[in-house]
Amino acid sequence: MPPVTESTTDHPLDTAKLATELATTQQAAGADAMLGRLEETLRHHRRWHGLFDARLLRARLSLGLPLVGPVAEAAADLRGRLDEQTIAACREVGWGLFEDGQIAGGWMYLRASVDQQEVIDRLRTFTEQLLAGVAAGADDEASYQPLQEVVQLALWEGLDPTLGIRVMLAVQGTCNAITAYEQSVAALPPDRQAPVAALLVEHLHGELFESLARDLEERGLLPAATLAEIRTSGGGVAAVLAAADGLTQDASIHLDASHLQAVLRFARVCTDPAVLTQAVALASYACRLPEDFRYPGDPPFTDFGTASRFFYAAQLGHDVDEAVAWFRTAASEADQYDAPAAWDTLAVLLARLGRPAQALEAVLARPAEQGPAQASPLAATLPPLVELAHAAGAGDKLRAACLERDDLITFAASLARDADR
Repeated sequence: MPPVTESTTDHPLDTAKLATELATTQQAAGADAMLGRLEETLRHHRRWHGLFDARLLRARLSLGLPLVGPVAEAAADLRGRLDEQTIAACREVGWGLFEDGQIAGGWMYLRASVDQQEVIDRLRTFTEQLLAGVAAGADDEASYQPLQEVVQLALWEGLDPTLGIRVMLAVQGTCNAITAYEQSVAALPPDRQAPVAALLVEHLHGELFESLARDLEERGLLPAATLAEIRTSGGGVAAVLAAADGLTQDASIHLDASHLQAVLRFARVCTDPAVLTQAVALASYACRLPEDFRYPGDPPFTDFGTASRFFYAAQLGHDVDEAVAWFRTAASEADQYDAPAAWDTLAVLLARLGRPAQALEAVLARPAEQGPAQASPLAATLPPLVELAHAAGAGDKLRAACLERDDLITFAASLARDADR
């Protein structure tokens, strides 16, 4: 454990007085009692780093080991008992630092001494308390550093990315949270991305709702009573747009279009109907943006608003055939560089619609990438090919494709899967 400088300002300690007490205790009752007295004092004054060192000194003394230096030559059972006491010291000191808001310092001790889920649970509780204080108007300066350390652990060290993004939304804003998603969360497996993407969809939907409601009321386009009814009924952006006839001929902008595009892109890993419903509303809003703010996406989402609305609405059972036709046409017409991602998107949509046979056909129609192979991020959400073929009763078709592509592993896996009925 690297040395850490102990703060002396928050918990002042009269070191000269303590040194005298330690010497007196050593003379009267021995080294163990003296070190016990040191532990008690450091614990009382919340000198956590010093307490850790004191506990290790006392552990070595009690086991008859050298007070300083290596213990590699000691008997295995003694080293094992020292390890147990070291872990116990790590737990006490780590949680003590957590309670004092020194999250990064606490994690240094807890990383290898407690179950990670326990740290995540405590981190969530601690963060709730901090955010509640911020919402109530508590001293921002006192909360700033602990919240930054929460973000470091939760997001950048991967303990709880959803919590990390939630803190960023609360204290740093949407733009920073989206950038952090791009830099950190987007590299995670889809199942770990999904709850973070869902949080961003919910947040942006809420931002858009409030901005829309405020603007439409101020301009007299919707009465306050209508907006109050929408709120009371749990309606969202879709209900506001419907009440305002879609705002299709209105040039107003109610949020950053780049934020809208980024969050709709992140949401493709989500399958929860509640998230999809809000994504459809966001995509519908994107469709009514003035032309200058309709930024094209990567194929097959070049017409970003329309493609996004089709993609999410179809998963909720709306305009399903039109959506499939849209993405099939996009895949068929894509050039050699864009075709792989376009066929991946079609395959994912068909799989989510419960059409495994068509999804398998889309996968098998997918051309190889031009240049270094790099599957589209959405492809990672596809079910395994062997399971897709098995569900479609199309194992023979998959195995024939495997022989053409010299893929004996998938061929054998498919044979075994179909035999296991």
